[in-house]
Amino acid sequence: MKIVLLEPYFAGSHRSWAEGYRQHSRHQLEILSLPGSHWKWRMHGGAISLAKRYIEQQLKPDLILATDMLDLNLFLSLTRKVTANIPTAIYFHENQLTYPWSPKDEDTKQQRDNHYSFINYASALTADRVFFNSQYHCDTFLQALPAFLKAFPDHQETDRAALIKAKSSVLHLGLDLKAMDAIKPPKPEKPNRAVILWNHRWEYDKNPDFFFKVLTDIAERGVEFKAIILGQQYGKQPECFEHFRNQYADRILHYGYVASREEYVKWLCMADILPVTSQHDFFGASIVEAMYCDVIPLLPNRLAYPEHLPKQFHRTFFYDKDDELTNRLQRMIFDVRVLRPQKVAHFIEKYDWSSLSKLYDEQLEGVTKPNT
Repeated sequence: MKIVLLEPYFAGSHRSWAEGYRQHSRHQLEILSLPGSHWKWRMHGGAISLAKRYIEQQLKPDLILATDMLDLNLFLSLTRKVTANIPTAIYFHENQLTYPWSPKDEDTKQQRDNHYSFINYASALTADRVFFNSQYHCDTFLQALPAFLKAFPDHQETDRAALIKAKSSVLHLGLDLKAMDAIKPPKPEKPNRAVILWNHRWEYDKNPDFFFKVLTDIAERGVEFKAIILGQQYGKQPECFEHFRNQYADRILHYGYVASREEYVKWLCMADILPVTSQHDFFGASIVEAMYCDVIPLLPNRLAYPEHLPKQFHRTFFYDKDDELTNRLQRMIFDVRVLRPQKVAHFIEKYDWSSLSKLYDEQLEGVTKPNT
């Protein structure tokens, strides 16, 4: 089976996912992509550029697989002479309908953010199959659609949400976890103090203000710990990062993004505890990667996180209210010698491509045009 994968934002988890599936699939994948920058422009104009390349290369796939960053309707309209009979699927890494926009973004003040949500909605309506990277993602998108459509003045067509639901299913994010085994340090030399990890994007939806407030509160109680601060920065970073760095430089083992995968894995293996404060997460790849390195998670009991761990372990690894986090984390710091021998990697091995690629292949083989 020949698949063309359309990715207008070829960076980060989008790129890793596309390349990982191409490597592990039994199908033949051709990736058409654009650089991962200017995400709003990619959603507007990416379909035009990729349609041009699709036609120029005279591709004849059995399936077109797009991601949520593509305006699928625009792409198909520009290529209709050669794509009219080809089934299509869309994979949602995220969506703009339920993604928490920054209050500083000018588009929210003028409600231009609704346009990006509408692109996602119309693309899902057009695709023959719709896949989401978590059950949480699928549920929240489908639940939000009716209210979103009712906000328009007339001809809201709210029944279209049911059509999308009928062709939607979950394909959890595939990750190349086992490739990390070859670059894990055999026995990382950890300090005597517990090591706290941050390995997410440096953006407001990950709630770094609360994360560093918790660490500051614990430090002010006289509790000793070390910290590793990883993750990519986009634009202006929240001030809390530099504030914590200036105040507690002697506690920080590493600060900033690392380009090398080997170095990234090395720092993950050095960490002990991953307290998560995110306000939103459709899947949580950084959390899964840390867990694969046996970093013990302390997660909010919401978003996509409960899908990662069996229910019988939720009381161990989840907190229900934000005001619980400080005391829970402090107890874990005190018990670090008990925590370090514990293993959590086996919980999330299910997301490795060796487990998921066959499921992806089977699901995509089943995508057909209506009435065919």
